[in-house]
Amino acid sequence: MAQVCELTGKRPAYGNKVSHSNIKTRTRWMPNLRKKKFEIPELKQTIAILLSSRAIRTIDKLGGITQALMHAKESALSERLLQVRNKVYKTRVKQTAAGKTGTAAAAKAAAAPHQAEAAAKPAAAASKPRKPAAARKAKAPAARKTKKA
Repeated sequence: MAQVCELTGKRPAYGNKVSHSNIKTRTRWMPNLRKKKFEIPELKQTIAILLSSRAIRTIDKLGGITQALMHAKESALSERLLQVRNKVYKTRVKQTAAGKTGTAAAAKAAAAPHQAEAAAKPAAAASKPRKPAAARKAKAPAARKTKKA
């Protein structure tokens, strides 16, 4: 079995161990891999994936395996996870076409809430004149005073 993380593509690192007497010995540093099962609610199935501990933490941070799959680079994903990602994408497209997840405008607002806030600001606040560049710059620190003996 290949020692490769299926989500991040992390592989063994190669190099030399160098002794005190400067003897170089080739070595491999293996990634910290774990086999972990995840449930994919869109597909209603469970898959077992070989992941690095960093990838497991990333999945927890993003809120699930489907979000991690959607955020991952295609070049790093294994063939199997690419197929799963494409299936999830297709089911999401079908659900939006059926109207189950809401309108496209609601999806955009949910994806970028900061853009909705910016659009809600009055136009007068957006067209506020800027101060001149000299006024915007921070004042120079005062000259250092030296004590006279």
